[in-house]
Amino acid sequence: MKIVRRLGASPRERGSLSGETCPDIFELSDGSFAVIGTEATELLEPELPADAARGDHERIVIIPRDTLIRAKADIPDS
Repeated sequence: MKIVRRLGASPRERGSLSGETCPDIFELSDGSFAVIGTEATELLEPELPADAARGDHERIVIIPRDTLIRAKADIPDS
């Protein structure tokens, strides 16, 4: 599996001074998506709705609203 492309603006374009350690969204070669965000599993797991679950191999991460909004145009419809 490989990163194919970034979705949305780069961290530098979103105002990161270092451009190195910022939330990001990537499309993968198998069609999945990967995100870099703040790990928040312990904080948010108790808040999950009754019909949501997290596997042991999964984590809940937070990305800023601006990161996702800027990626919207790059997210395929199907």
